[in-house]
Amino acid sequence: MKYLLVIISLLFTVQLSAQQKVLLDQVEDIERMAAQEFKVAMSEPEGSLYLFGQENNIEGIYTFKISIGEKNKVTSVFVIERKGGDIPMQNKVKDAIKDFKFDSFKVPKGKHYNIKYSFQF
Repeated sequence: MKYLLVIISLLFTVQLSAQQKVLLDQVEDIERMAAQEFKVAMSEPEGSLYLFGQENNIEGIYTFKISIGEKNKVTSVFVIERKGGDIPMQNKVKDAIKDFKFDSFKVPKGKHYNIKYSFQF
């Protein structure tokens, strides 16, 4: 019985540590991790941004300056460049990016980081 409790507590500890996000405070690291998450979100067939683009018939390449803040949320999105598409499409993409939340990392409390990323639909 004693060993069973030890095993259960170890499994619980491993489970909790596997769910913790990596704390990042260097812009280069944040850019790299954010790019990885955006790449997954843009990938076929089940990426959330890929599906968004398909549902809304989004076309073009959109480059944004994206601010990431507390709780891993996108706090602001500014358009840098658009190739193809139109302004209504651009605004839909911008709103979808604004609602994006990162799962693999977190930033220090009270800090905001700006990254640049291009989305190709």
